[in-house]
Amino acid sequence: MSRELSVVVLAAGMGTRMKSALPKVMHKIAGKPMVNHVIDTAANLNATKTMVVVGPDMPKLIEAVSPHPTFEQTDRLGTAHAVLAAKEALRGLMGNILVLYADSPLFTAETLSRLVAAREDGDHAVAVLGFRPADPTGYGRLVTDPGNGELLAIVEDKECDEKQRAINFCNSGVMCFRAESMIETLEAIGNTNAKGEYYLTDAVEVARANGNSCVAVEVAEEETLGVNSRSQLAVAEALMQERLREAAMANGATLIDPGSVYLACDTKLGRDVIIEPNVVFGPGVTVGDDVTIKAFSHLESCVVGDKADIGPYARLRPGAEIGAGARVGNFVEIKKAVVEDGAKVNHLSYIGDARVGAKANIGAGTITCNYDGYRKQHTDIGAGAFIGSNSALVAPVSIGDGAIIGAGSTITGTVEADALVIERAQRLDKPGWARVFREKMKALLGK
Repeated sequence: MSRELSVVVLAAGMGTRMKSALPKVMHKIAGKPMVNHVIDTAANLNATKTMVVVGPDMPKLIEAVSPHPTFEQTDRLGTAHAVLAAKEALRGLMGNILVLYADSPLFTAETLSRLVAAREDGDHAVAVLGFRPADPTGYGRLVTDPGNGELLAIVEDKECDEKQRAINFCNSGVMCFRAESMIETLEAIGNTNAKGEYYLTDAVEVARANGNSCVAVEVAEEETLGVNSRSQLAVAEALMQERLREAAMANGATLIDPGSVYLACDTKLGRDVIIEPNVVFGPGVTVGDDVTIKAFSHLESCVVGDKADIGPYARLRPGAEIGAGARVGNFVEIKKAVVEDGAKVNHLSYIGDARVGAKANIGAGTITCNYDGYRKQHTDIGAGAFIGSNSALVAPVSIGDGAIIGAGSTITGTVEADALVIERAQRLDKPGWARVFREKMKALLGK
């Protein structure tokens, strides 16, 4: 793109079909609100200015798109009216203004770059993205000149004549304008239609009436999906997941059963990572090289070092940092804790608000008791320490390097390096007590 690009994102609709207290565009796909997908795509286009048009009483949406400026469309009078809510910010802009929809998160930067380039190439007043669905019913048709390919009109489905209805080139809604003439074009759009609204699609008719040309650019139907319901949200999620899985495999990760793995849009997988079936990545996960993540594990906001081994059935919660060559096994939960290089937490354990030193071994059933009902306290386990099975480490507690904790111990305070600590109740044996007890109960109950 040779000239300046600005972007207007339309996000004023509540989306009543979503049946939600959240604005429609705040619903997430691959762990990120739809509106932020669109804004991030604009950033990938190197847009110099991105503006978001919101509706009344949408504080969460305004916060989500910050620091981009927002403009309120108080009365919802159509898409052209929505764009003009940002008129003062649009005034004086040069080059290209791209109008995107916050509920259409699947458009790629490559596709939008083609649209902008097509507008520039012929200095068209308007460029429109179009697609060819199997069934065009309900979509506005893009009428083009068979000779030079210029866009002549956008005709709504209900207004098509028989010839126009046979056209299968349809309007996606996404448009790029010549910035210098955009405001004039939009202000000339009328509202003489059944809904009394100002439609952005009428910009083509206005531009051509003023002696300007318009153009349409074709895009795959998959990218044009707009989300207006929970079922469409699920479709968009599935399409996004397909993209993310393909990208992960193209970049050197092995997904044994790709369809059962769910990635966040920001998941970072190293080379030669192996992901077994039914693994879920929440936002904020970075995985190093040569890592194996076994089946039914769940990771979010965590870092996994090279050659680590995770799962099956492991849960890495926010703040977990797993070192190189470390092992986090089945039914182990790690939260806000560092498991250093080569350490092992193999079975049925909870490690929270803690450090597990390099090459330490945490026995099955060990828990860090980090919460006293008011505060989270820290547990520090030194390098090479051995924590016996079924131990409870009551924070704040510090276990020195190389120390051994006997199985079944409850540990408080400080354990010196290389010490052995066993803290259990003294064993008490009562020979024959169980037999006497059973006889007494039988006599009492008459059984």
